Amino acid sequence: MFIDIFYFAVLTTCVASGQDLITDQDEVKSFLDNFDRQAEIVFSTEAEVSWIFYSNITEYNQRQMLVQQMMTDKFAQEAYTNATQYNLTAMSPQDKRLFTKIKEMGPAAKSNRTTLDRLNKIKSDMETIYNTATVTMPSGESLPLDPDLTEIMANSRNYEELLAAWVGWRAESGAKIKQLYVEYVNLSTEALQMLGYTDTGAYWRSWYETPTFEDDVRALFDQLRPLYEQLHAYARRKLKQIYGSDKFPSSGHIPAHLLGNMWGQEWNNLIEELTPFKGKPSLDITVEMVRQNYTALKIFQTANDFFKSLGMIEMPDSFWSDSLLEKPKDGRDLDCQGIAWDFFNGKDFRIIQCTVITATDFLKAHKLMGHIEYDLQYKDQPILFRDGANPGFHVAVGDVVTLSVQTPEYLHSIGLIPSVNNDEVLNTESDINFLMSMALQKVAFLPFGYLIDQWLWSVFRGDITPDKYNDEWWNLRCKYQGLSSPVPNNSSDFDPGAKYHIPADVSYIRYFVSAVIHFQFHKALCDVSGHQGPLHKCNIYNSKAAGTLLSNVLKLGSSKPWPEAMYLLTGQYKMDAQPLIDYFKPLLEYLRDDNGEDHGWTPQCPTST
Repeated sequence: MFIDIFYFAVLTTCVASGQDLITDQDEVKSFLDNFDRQAEIVFSTEAEVSWIFYSNITEYNQRQMLVQQMMTDKFAQEAYTNATQYNLTAMSPQDKRLFTKIKEMGPAAKSNRTTLDRLNKIKSDMETIYNTATVTMPSGESLPLDPDLTEIMANSRNYEELLAAWVGWRAESGAKIKQLYVEYVNLSTEALQMLGYTDTGAYWRSWYETPTFEDDVRALFDQLRPLYEQLHAYARRKLKQIYGSDKFPSSGHIPAHLLGNMWGQEWNNLIEELTPFKGKPSLDITVEMVRQNYTALKIFQTANDFFKSLGMIEMPDSFWSDSLLEKPKDGRDLDCQGIAWDFFNGKDFRIIQCTVITATDFLKAHKLMGHIEYDLQYKDQPILFRDGANPGFHVAVGDVVTLSVQTPEYLHSIGLIPSVNNDEVLNTESDINFLMSMALQKVAFLPFGYLIDQWLWSVFRGDITPDKYNDEWWNLRCKYQGLSSPVPNNSSDFDPGAKYHIPADVSYIRYFVSAVIHFQFHKALCDVSGHQGPLHKCNIYNSKAAGTLLSNVLKLGSSKPWPEAMYLLTGQYKMDAQPLIDYFKPLLEYLRDDNGEDHGWTPQCPTST
């Protein structure tokens, strides 16, 4: 194949010679320039082949992707070998940072070929099982996750129908992945130990360049736990009124299939049931989008217009022609999770998203476009700096935009709600309704975002063995989320594998980090935009000052340690939960009054429901 010959030529050109470590700065520059040119071609080719697979999941496309991953791994290994011949102590901080990244390009850097090939195949097989799974419902219909099962979980209030979808999805996805996942854990740990990490979790945490990272995120969660507990108590009481108290365990947990989402991670689909004050204008824009004949394209154009209003970079023409913004009608299997793609050539950026005309997907489009905006901003950095300051930063760009996009002022300005409440009194009923709608997304997510990597880190350390995978998953969900399985827990099942990021080999703590820091970002952007008043009323739409500040940070990519990027944006070097707490303070006061002493749950899972 041409591609094999090409890579052989690329790899052999970057072999350094000699026994002594190289200190000559001209040679350092030549090596880095050469690496950057070659890496752009290699990574871009892999992105192209991977795009073909994820947008059309077939065995042939999978084989092509695995061959390409093998070639990329060869490149990474060769680059690692060559980079070890240079003396890092004699380099500038930026060059040293680049060499460090070259030497730690994931498991490929030092692993043997057999391990890498098997690891890539396992990960691809797990994702294929997940993305092609369907559930046969009691009606006899065979339904995929998106959009069908997702719509049932969002819209049905029939306890048994929700249970059938929930149980069926776990049986058809997670349970079929378990044995592959056990092998993945062993091989991933073996590969990363060769780089000097104790396990995969340690490698993932290294991306944050913070020795106290585990303690830091634990402290943030503990600080935010009281807010979540009050929201949980309120939702539990309202849901008991819908489904009956007999469906809820005496331990205080909520059955996990009743929160409007397949994983109970966000509860915003329950806004109609959980709105505190009825009769106020609704902030659920789904009906109005449908009435106005919104399309997937119009949703993403609206997101593009928001970034444009800030003076930031518009999506290139190729984005609109090459992205896949709705599910094709040809029946192909594809990854519908919503993925933003950087093709590493400085000009090709795309999204795969099986968009449905709902408020949820309206927000998801803005989040995905936030990833692309970040990619566009740092596209001129060396290729290994084309990444977020840390993984949470990359998520936070889209998340911070959603705080403005959901304000009544903004929704009114684009014609999706009829009027704006201009009452300046903080604890008005309309304010509480709005904050509840936001909390069902942002606050409800906090323990879920936190606990997944608690489970993963323990699995990678070996503290949780395969026979305990499911038991410890539910122990964590019961402890942190206050949610319990609606059916008896079976140790042979693998419910973690029913969440995409587990089989997709994605560290999840980035989403918890983003859940905290995008409120920090929001406060900083609101301050520079000149906003006066409560934080939850801020809308940065049309603020060029906010756009300039955000762009300056995004342009850095990962060229600086994240605390430096955080300081440039917020004036702080650390993650801080206080802006999030301040944002929801009026709601917390309302919930404490409304709940009284009826809040909390036992940390242990109930023995029966």
